[in-house]
Amino acid sequence: MNLVMLVYPQMTQLDLTGPLEVFSRFKELTIHLVWKTLEPVADGGGLRILPSVTMAGCPQADILFVPGGPGQVALMEDAHTLAFLNNQASQADYITSVCTGSLILAAAGLLSGYRATCHWMSLDQLAYFDIEPVNQRVVIDRNRITGAGVTSGIDFALTLTGKIFGEERAKKVQLSMEYDPEPPFSCGSVLKAEAEIVAQVRETASAFQQQREDVTKRAADNQIH
Repeated sequence: MNLVMLVYPQMTQLDLTGPLEVFSRFKELTIHLVWKTLEPVADGGGLRILPSVTMAGCPQADILFVPGGPGQVALMEDAHTLAFLNNQASQADYITSVCTGSLILAAAGLLSGYRATCHWMSLDQLAYFDIEPVNQRVVIDRNRITGAGVTSGIDFALTLTGKIFGEERAKKVQLSMEYDPEPPFSCGSVLKAEAEIVAQVRETASAFQQQREDVTKRAADNQIH
């Protein structure tokens, strides 16, 4: 099975590498890290990731995956990338994302009429595209499977591989990774964190979130027209 994972400048690497760690343990999957060129791609924190194939040379995906991150904003209006995703999605068995990767899929018209999730600060933006936002760690709607923010990528990948290869194999991979999180603080969800912390995080990100929402609205409006 061909797993096509989009990489792009200013993505959040854990959106990609969390699921990749899970997927790499299933030898039935041939993983393709795809971008426009084969030049190293720098994520939002400066980590450089090497694409393995260009969009022009990419095989047809059985599973299409899109991560999120700050660079998602630019991709929502990148005609070349959106056309690539549409072409790949037309024959893919599963169309998937983590974090704000779902907004890229939305801009490509690939989630309209579906239920989906996203990072909590951007979840409501899905509604601009006739998508039902769902505040869950992983959301499955037919062959669309989306993960929430960043760290949910591992949960997403275990869910998908359990669906494809069976729960027993996915459980073995979870154990081999010792994926048994015990976070030091109970504030990893907007539903659990103190109101003051939520407000501060929102304030810190407010300028960028406004930019993200402006582009989201524009991308949605372009789809309508």
